[in-house]
Amino acid sequence: MSSTSDTSDTMQEVVQIQISKPVLRQNSKGRAVKELQHLLSYWGVYTGPVNGNFEQQTEHGVKDYQRRVFLQEDGVVAEHTWLALYTGAPVYMPELSKGCSGEQVRIIQRVLKSTNDYVGWIDSDFGDLTEAAVTSFQRRCELPVTGVVDEDTWYALSQV
Repeated sequence: MSSTSDTSDTMQEVVQIQISKPVLRQNSKGRAVKELQHLLSYWGVYTGPVNGNFEQQTEHGVKDYQRRVFLQEDGVVAEHTWLALYTGAPVYMPELSKGCSGEQVRIIQRVLKSTNDYVGWIDSDFGDLTEAAVTSFQRRCELPVTGVVDEDTWYALSQV
């Protein structure tokens, strides 16, 4: 992708990436698998051969990367995984704040517990303790301290 200052051009290029990449899974072969293996190596989750064969080691790298960017760890490289591999960041994550609940909140709580920012139960409810943990994490990461998990906070969480 070329560098540009116009966000709309960048988004257009990202959409093209999404459209032009095949779905890959174990036993896939070819140039797209080599590209995948290069990307996984770049992000430090794959040390195997770049040979165009999607085997068990490649699948493990895909799952590790999917975990890092909060995607379903299914080992299948489809649109969201390709986009995350190209951006190096979580994609399509919701903005979360006090009062939210669900699986994404559980993920946040789990990550923040690993950083010692969150001290409560992992209960999927974004309450006072979760908000305090988010603000603590944001402060340490030199992010705007809002208590809201936005795109920048998701990215920082993915680096833990």
